[in-house]
Amino acid sequence: MRSRRSLLALAIVSGLPGFVTAAPSPDAVTLDRVEVHGDHLRPLPTAEEADTTDRRAHHGADVAALLSRVPGVALQGAGGASSLPVLRGFADDRVRIAVDGMDLLASCPNHMNPPMSYLAPSQVRKAAVFAGLAPVSLGGDSLGGAITIDATPLHFNEAAKDWTAGGQLGGYAREQGDARGIDLALHAGDANTSLAVIANHAQADNYRAAEPFKTIASTGREGRVLPLDEVGSSAYETRNQQLTVAQRFEEQQVDVTISRQDMPFQGFPNQRMDLTENQADRVNAHWNGKLGGVAVDARIWHEQVDHAMDFGPDKRFWYGMASNVPGAMTEGRPCAPISQTCAAGMPMLSASRTNGASLRVDHTSAEGDALRAGVDLLAYRLQEDWPASGAAMWPGTFVNINDGQRDRAGAFVEWESSPGEGWTRLVGLRVDRVVSDAGPVRGYDIDPALPGSYMMTAADAAAFNARQRRQSDLHWGFAAMLRHSFDAGFSAEVGVVRRVRSPNLHERYAWSTWSMAALMNNTVGDGNGYVGDIGLKPESAHTLSATLDWQDKENGHSARLSPYVTWVDDYIDAVRLTNNATGFNVLRYSNQSARLHGIDASATWTLADGTAGHWALEGSASVTRGRNRQTGGGLYNVMPPQGRLGLVHHRGPWEARVDWEGVRRKASGSAARNEIRTAGYGLLAASLAWTSDDLRVDVGVDNLLDRFYQHPLGGAYVGQGATMMLAGVPAGIAVPGPGRSWRAGFRWSF
Repeated sequence: MRSRRSLLALAIVSGLPGFVTAAPSPDAVTLDRVEVHGDHLRPLPTAEEADTTDRRAHHGADVAALLSRVPGVALQGAGGASSLPVLRGFADDRVRIAVDGMDLLASCPNHMNPPMSYLAPSQVRKAAVFAGLAPVSLGGDSLGGAITIDATPLHFNEAAKDWTAGGQLGGYAREQGDARGIDLALHAGDANTSLAVIANHAQADNYRAAEPFKTIASTGREGRVLPLDEVGSSAYETRNQQLTVAQRFEEQQVDVTISRQDMPFQGFPNQRMDLTENQADRVNAHWNGKLGGVAVDARIWHEQVDHAMDFGPDKRFWYGMASNVPGAMTEGRPCAPISQTCAAGMPMLSASRTNGASLRVDHTSAEGDALRAGVDLLAYRLQEDWPASGAAMWPGTFVNINDGQRDRAGAFVEWESSPGEGWTRLVGLRVDRVVSDAGPVRGYDIDPALPGSYMMTAADAAAFNARQRRQSDLHWGFAAMLRHSFDAGFSAEVGVVRRVRSPNLHERYAWSTWSMAALMNNTVGDGNGYVGDIGLKPESAHTLSATLDWQDKENGHSARLSPYVTWVDDYIDAVRLTNNATGFNVLRYSNQSARLHGIDASATWTLADGTAGHWALEGSASVTRGRNRQTGGGLYNVMPPQGRLGLVHHRGPWEARVDWEGVRRKASGSAARNEIRTAGYGLLAASLAWTSDDLRVDVGVDNLLDRFYQHPLGGAYVGQGATMMLAGVPAGIAVPGPGRSWRAGFRWSF
């Protein structure tokens, strides 16, 4: 019974991936961990366990942060609930992220609503990270590997003749930003039926850095100033609800999940806009079973997202001209009455609809060889309009993406076998076709008479509308992996893969070079403006990776080392359209070429295991280097060398740990973006947990020494002031991390 009261678990897979295709075995579940088992041969030691139950209080609403201890994973800063996982230098759309089998896309010109932002950490049952290498069965149209998240709550009670019911109640509070959250899960079921309801809520105010990091307190709003150590636009609020119904029929199972997210607000300190409303509704229907000895898995889903952006409370809302002097801006107070010389914010509306389906069949021979094949379809539609709010915008609506379409159809075949004792091999081939298109666009003003924005947008719109916008890309990819197990717990793995990704809709169809419009198209948080290119080619990556693994289960020791190198042809980087050597610029996406290489390492060493409890050291380190082979410069947002070391103690119901994280200075980066250099730092954290059969309580402190630091992937600070203008906010300030923060959390199972 204890194993079925698992609070939250995360199974982590890194290095050369295993073949995780089945749900975890029930006997693999413990109170604090879920170990992921692949079906068939289980050829690789895939499960690198990570106890994350104490980290909900640490990271609040950010699901991606649960992966931060995995070697090869870094986090690209965004809103408090929306950071982006980076796998060996690849982030965002370059990483395939599947939530409950659904491929979800960010429907926002700033990618404020990535797939993981639609979950709370308490909803995650298990996750797997395939850094760099991934079997073709895990999808295409990506470069950096794959992340799969399972958030479907299934509560079949094998031993019960009648229905049983239960649930979990959890909550947390964190000092920084007065962050707090609560979640409730209720479930009922018997041997063949499962019913589960989930609801959660989280919110936070702005957090503070360990020391002042800016010289300006003004926000552009009359009467509102921020302390010099407060990180503007870092507040958020989010709510999620989910209903899952599942039914078993002998060797078959059907489950349907209906979910909704309502996010009233999320500030972004590294974006010039804030999220002012995001409502997403999803229906996910899944069937799996056996037909004639063949395992079949089928899924169909629909997602509808309505997303709005504008300036939050820390960014200037009113813009206009003062004393009829062109170019002179008003102060933060309202300029009434609203007219063609005064603008009230800049509303931006995005609406997307996604329909997806997948079918997979697996056949395992009597010898244990496995043959897998499947198809998947994804149809994505996006409409993006920016209604006029005054000034040079009236009387029209700026159409950023008009009837955007991105359709993908893919098929794969994969063979897993054992050519000899101790050997396992996997080979697979995948083909995808991606078709994208968009309709004609327009700027705010279509009247050449002054005043207005006609001269700023008319030429770009005419050139865009005159071009052939439909693009069709054919991808082919492969994966080949080989592993051998030696005596004494050693194993060696090597693999090579080819993966291809087509540009997203904003990379191809964001059309305006007008700085104000370009600034609103930015998915990387660097403060610059971006313009698309219809003619962009798909990126293609070839990755070679190896892993050496040692497991001494008798003494509780382990170590893993994974070097890798990736070459990317037609890498989508950016070139300048303006040329400010130290400030922000407007850039255009451009195909170039790149190379990334590095090494990931992790180890666990048991120090003692006796009457004084279990003592162990846990460590990991990652080094990633990225270079633009065409320009010779660095790639944007590549994490500098980092390492973690933890001392963990378990005794009875108590668990204590002390963690140190060290990050080297970022000395290079993207010259085109004027990427900000950051200093190296070290952070210390401590936590204590007590666990019973029904209750877990966590307390802890992060950044114990109150160290000031700027995260290398945190982006440029544009969290306050006149963010609509290219030079309206100071350049060269990196978003700082939070100062010392006490935290506490609990989870009660009933």
